[in-house]
Amino acid sequence: MTRTKPIYSSSHSNLYDRDFVAWSDEQALLLEQERFSELDLIHLIEEVRDLGRRERDAIESQLERLLLHILKWQYQPSKRTSSWEISIKDARKQIRRLIEKYPVLAKHLENENTNYLCYKHAIEDATDETGLSENTFPLECPYSLEQVLNSSFFLEATAEIE
Repeated sequence: MTRTKPIYSSSHSNLYDRDFVAWSDEQALLLEQERFSELDLIHLIEEVRDLGRRERDAIESQLERLLLHILKWQYQPSKRTSSWEISIKDARKQIRRLIEKYPVLAKHLENENTNYLCYKHAIEDATDETGLSENTFPLECPYSLEQVLNSSFFLEATAEIE
């Protein structure tokens, strides 16, 4: 294998802070060349961890959006719009896609703390968007994860309220 010099000199001690793209190009080249001793391991480890964190954040964001629109659908039946229904369907689709791509995210969604935080954030958003009091909504999420991800659940929730 031909060894070429890194595109950017690793002597630039703060390359990570100054130019992330240049830093990542350099780290990739060093990995390709198996020059492991020259890697910026501290930042590299941080970035690898962040890759998983970003995907967990993405699925949490979709779950929060889904819960928000289910709450709005359930607690404001007179204000239902097709955009709420579309948002519910799209959030479910995005969650399915993320789980298909990264199966470990299914376990993340099943985590009690994840569900608690997502529901809490959904209530905060619901009170902001609807003008309803926080007391309107149950303290604990009244829906199971299975219900929330079920493609017909919000219609069932409608029947229970009306």
